[in-house]
Amino acid sequence: MQINSLTLDKPFILAPLAGYTDLAFRLLCREYGADLCYSEMVSSHGLVYRQQNTFDLLQTVAEERPVNMQLFGSEPEIMGEAAAILCEMVATDCIDINMGCPVKKVIKRGAGCALMRNQKLAGEIIRQVVDNSQVPVTVKFRSGWNHHTITAVDFAKMAEDAGAAMVTVHARTWTDGFSGEVDWEVIRAVKKAVTIPVIGNGDILSHEDGEKMIKKTGCDGVMIGRAALGNPQIFKSGAMMPSRQSRLTALKRHLELIARFFPVERVLAKTKNHAGKYLKGLHGGSTIRAKIYECKNFTELRQTVEDYLGQEVH
Repeated sequence: MQINSLTLDKPFILAPLAGYTDLAFRLLCREYGADLCYSEMVSSHGLVYRQQNTFDLLQTVAEERPVNMQLFGSEPEIMGEAAAILCEMVATDCIDINMGCPVKKVIKRGAGCALMRNQKLAGEIIRQVVDNSQVPVTVKFRSGWNHHTITAVDFAKMAEDAGAAMVTVHARTWTDGFSGEVDWEVIRAVKKAVTIPVIGNGDILSHEDGEKMIKKTGCDGVMIGRAALGNPQIFKSGAMMPSRQSRLTALKRHLELIARFFPVERVLAKTKNHAGKYLKGLHGGSTIRAKIYECKNFTELRQTVEDYLGQEVH
């Protein structure tokens, strides 16, 4: 699959997930087979006003390339300026524009999925980002605002005309949030309507689900979000349902990456949250999860995982 001059060998992509898709998790997913990973949402205002907590979200290393950094905002000039700053400061391979986030505090700012109700403004934002970027620009959006306004096809055409190099369709509406039924027909219709690559997104719970979506909709690739949390094996072709040992092995590697890139005690609560995802639904997982949540520091957490992994091996 080609995104302008960028070639992707496999069609499985890690979605942007606020609070989760930091450098450590992106690297882990790349190791397990993800062909491209998206950053967390990055505020255009945070970039333009040089806020350190925004810059922290842009941490990257050469070994995770290619990577796609995602911007959100509702003001074309600010978004364009943020794109220029991003290209200057960060070695990113693409810039994605978030036009699908359903979270109310994002919607109230006129960003995310709110832009699907104003295609003129959305187009201006895309053009500004394209004009100020040195890398391909992609756009992620939803089926529409609600089931009476399924506008994904028109929105995709507008994005292509504005210069987008690829689009991702989360096949739910804003009113669905994350719980409504995914409509694969919307993805199929978008694929037929544009010439740029189309990525399908929504309720891909296994590698097999992703392959089915590609086959049935004709989309060029699939994006996996929540199902990858605690289960990076989902990106590996032919992977079986992960066992407790394989989950603990992945968690151990995740902890190694966290220790490499972050001040571990400052991110302890976030790390425990990540760790809990690896054990959810597994036999005996609740016991290990409770033990992890009781850990007072990162060293203790890491040792707990090592101890349980040792029990599995022996």
